[in-house]
Amino acid sequence: MQTTHHKALRPVACIEALKGLIVLIAGFGFLSFLNRDNELFAEQIIRQLHLNPEHYYPQIFINAMARLEDSHLWALAGVAAIYATVRFVEAYGLWHERRWAEWLAALSGGIYIPFETYELFRNPSGLLIGVLSLNLVIVGYMVWLLTETRRKRAAEIKPGSADHR
Repeated sequence: MQTTHHKALRPVACIEALKGLIVLIAGFGFLSFLNRDNELFAEQIIRQLHLNPEHYYPQIFINAMARLEDSHLWALAGVAAIYATVRFVEAYGLWHERRWAEWLAALSGGIYIPFETYELFRNPSGLLIGVLSLNLVIVGYMVWLLTETRRKRAAEIKPGSADHR
């Protein structure tokens, strides 16, 4: 149901669509590793970055790439596709001011807040502060919008009307 036009919903819809697009691209990136010698590829990346492949951290990356199987890549790509679909549906709903999308945005954004907060205390960085702040603003706006819509609906029911009994 469309009530009043909220201009901030469209930028939030664009953010959600962008998140979906980024994850979808990552999913296709996972598929680019199918049927490849991923260990050799990892070593080439390490050398390209002028790192020593024998050191601890480059070895973690090389070993992880060596253990990567096609079934894992398909699973990661599938999860990325599902996540992207949810984000695109949410973006569509927000763009068209659907109440279900406002609920979805509030809930799906709120899920990340404890994890982002924990990570911020563990490894503080400007990027984490920015991500958490943006998420808090979006979730706060969605909660405000949902409560505002509910308040307006309650105000529309007048005392003494047939609907108020």
